[in-house]
Amino acid sequence: MRYSILGRSGLRVSKMSLGTMTFGEGVEWSRPEADCRPVFDVYVEAGGNFIDTANMYMGGESERMIGRFIAEDRERFVVATKYANAPPGRMDPNEAGMHRKNIMQSIDKSLARLGVDYIDLYYAHFWDFTMPVEEVMRAFDDLISAGKILHVGLSDVPAWVVSRGQAFHDLRGLPPIACMQLEYSLVQRSIEREHLPLAAAHDIGITAWSPLAGGILSGKYTGAEKPTGGNEAKRMNYMQLQPLDDRNRAIAEAVDAIAVEVEAKPSQVALAWIMSRGIIPIIGATRPEQMRENLAACELSLPPEILARLDAASDFDKGHPYSMLEWDMSMTLGYAGMRDQIDIARFPGQLS
Repeated sequence: MRYSILGRSGLRVSKMSLGTMTFGEGVEWSRPEADCRPVFDVYVEAGGNFIDTANMYMGGESERMIGRFIAEDRERFVVATKYANAPPGRMDPNEAGMHRKNIMQSIDKSLARLGVDYIDLYYAHFWDFTMPVEEVMRAFDDLISAGKILHVGLSDVPAWVVSRGQAFHDLRGLPPIACMQLEYSLVQRSIEREHLPLAAAHDIGITAWSPLAGGILSGKYTGAEKPTGGNEAKRMNYMQLQPLDDRNRAIAEAVDAIAVEVEAKPSQVALAWIMSRGIIPIIGATRPEQMRENLAACELSLPPEILARLDAASDFDKGHPYSMLEWDMSMTLGYAGMRDQIDIARFPGQLS
């Protein structure tokens, strides 16, 4: 295992994070503790130290399970959890959302379930557009002052929200954004429009959920024994996963072909591509051998020509204004005909 510095936090985190949404019984795809512990142990034995959970995962059982797993060596782990989504079954409007009342009650419940004194990285799980950004950041600041959290993250939020939150850090001394958690894979690259340049400009870490696009990039849906349409409906039943349409199947088949060339698994190719961009994939597994297979991606270094082929196979429409800014006319006029003679490499998020 190798490690990254998470944004400007100084935290040393493993280049793969352990996703624990399936930890705890409750739905068909979740797992009991007897199945989860071996997966956790394989991750830790490989050097993994970055654990991702949330207050809502399996009604809070994921946090409880993680608390039991890390109890003997808590300081070794960087624990990330989230608030804003209520656990299933509750009908209290103030037990969900971004507001201060919920963040204050959610943090204490998460600390109790995890059995820890503080949380390393605390995310807002989604943005509900009911709270001013500054008020949310002030509430986070209060939690830091109280010693209940160390760093702040934002999950599944628009780039402008992150930018505004960062501005309050710069101007008013509120906590900086240490990390964004977003969907990212060869199938879903839309965060390249705004979030990745933003992260580069402000040194914000990024963790990627669904790095295998709900299994599309694992080889499971393109191998010799393809699941039936019923399996595809089952795959997408709980979450709004990426569809197995013609475009995404073509991307998966390109990954399969490259995996054969480099003598690796398709999942390892897809994960190595993400890590080549400095992004930390959140990996889950239902079996220890599946976790070992995913972790092996840390040892896979894809050459530039392979990365370029993956980029081309998964290319997407960046939309306006980005597509316009790549026009030859825009480049010619914007640089007075000297685009190739001006070094702009120091600017994050530059167009190729």
